[in-house]
Amino acid sequence: MKGAFMHRRASFDLVVRPWMAVRWKNPGVDRPGSVGLRDLLIHAHEIEALTVTPPPALSALYRLLYALTARITGLDEDLDGADWDERREDLFGKPLDADAVRRYFVSLPGRFDLFDAERPFLQDPRLADPSVSSKSAGVNKLAIGRPAGNNSVWFSHHWDATPEPLPSAEAVAAMLIWLYYGPSGRCASRTHLDVKAADVAAGPLRSSLSYHPEGSTLLETLLAGLTPPPRGLRREDDPCPWEVPDLPDPLAPPRQPLPYPGPCSRLTGAWQHALLLVPDDTGDQVLDAYITWGKRAKQPDTGDAYVVHQLSKQGNLYARPAMSGRALWRDLDALLQLDNTAGSQPRRPEVLNDLDDLGVFTVRALGFEQDGKTKDIQFVSAATPPLLFRIREYAPRTARRIGDLRTAGEMYGQRLEYAAKRAWASVTDGKLGACAWAEHASAAYWPAADDLFWDRLQRQDFTEDAWRDFLRAATSAYDLVTADYARNIRTARAIEHARLELCGGQRKTKRTA
Repeated sequence: MKGAFMHRRASFDLVVRPWMAVRWKNPGVDRPGSVGLRDLLIHAHEIEALTVTPPPALSALYRLLYALTARITGLDEDLDGADWDERREDLFGKPLDADAVRRYFVSLPGRFDLFDAERPFLQDPRLADPSVSSKSAGVNKLAIGRPAGNNSVWFSHHWDATPEPLPSAEAVAAMLIWLYYGPSGRCASRTHLDVKAADVAAGPLRSSLSYHPEGSTLLETLLAGLTPPPRGLRREDDPCPWEVPDLPDPLAPPRQPLPYPGPCSRLTGAWQHALLLVPDDTGDQVLDAYITWGKRAKQPDTGDAYVVHQLSKQGNLYARPAMSGRALWRDLDALLQLDNTAGSQPRRPEVLNDLDDLGVFTVRALGFEQDGKTKDIQFVSAATPPLLFRIREYAPRTARRIGDLRTAGEMYGQRLEYAAKRAWASVTDGKLGACAWAEHASAAYWPAADDLFWDRLQRQDFTEDAWRDFLRAATSAYDLVTADYARNIRTARAIEHARLELCGGQRKTKRTA
């Protein structure tokens, strides 16, 4: 199959081919379930939302669409004497200029074709050369969730001996996940000039959770997702990968002095992996894929505008990781910049600044729970009710009460975990640490705490004894886990003594679980 790419005629034009699933505000018989880039942007004011899955693919796709929206609207650059926020606000409530949408795609012929011979979209055609890439990875490696290589078959009946083709629309989503959330470590060998290597750094969003404001239409969502360009920025200084005339140099160091001079390069400029998809004759399916390193130098952090940044104990700034067991209300400390925050000093995602003047928005959290290297755990997706992001400014008393409510929920969750660990250690004569009781208690408590928090928030019920609800939920979870084990005086005494931790107990300030 190597070498066949150079003369292939397969095509899958992302501009016109339907590949993004959508939900229309007014569905009808003439409304397609999926659209291409051109129709998506032209009809964004009539589309309620994207329904693309899985969550990390939607997170990645949002970033591409933000860059395209910025280009087409002119919000990608700073215009002398023009207020950027006012320019964006003027675009709300009206459709995008259809002619501007068409002109943009016409100006880049072939650049959005998934299988273009010279510049396949977001891919490196040089990988088809046997002297560059030693071997392909296989379509199962490309598709997230399929077993590949010697991995066992668990959730789907796929194996490398007889791989099933992947529909091209699904292949786009898989490719985006690789570019943004791809693993670090060992990869297929690639040779460029005199450098041959078989390792790669992690994708820029690996293990992270990003937050995206969503409005009543897709157009509102895309406009709300834009961030202002630096003073004096011009679009030619801030290109997207599909806009540059030549293929990137894999050995080039990060751009200096500014690796990401503007929002478009921040959105699309930090990928570490290189991919090349192998289509069938029709272009409707992907049969194989090359996956390897795309840049030898580790790319600098983009300061991503859609993640919560917080400080480690060493004082280093990092993105708050995605955790499938962590409810979204626990992140309101950062999203609303509440005063009741922990020592990590979370910083609100930049994209959520100055949104209140545009309308009402919910926040969609999208991510991928992963370790820092190769292990993928679970997708993460959740949404808040409509939020007032500048609530500290408009209603400081209410902001304080929301913070107190969140703090109470967190406190009793932590106390419950410690109490369960202490009870387990006492009963088993073991060490204080991770145990089944703590995991089961957390699994019972956090969903109940989630319901309690949102119920009180929606009712605006912030009475001073609201903490009692969380104490009752923690006590119920503790009883659920330990009740069947109080079979003798010794274990019953240990369980009841550890129960005191739910109310603060005798735990020392510096003692940790």
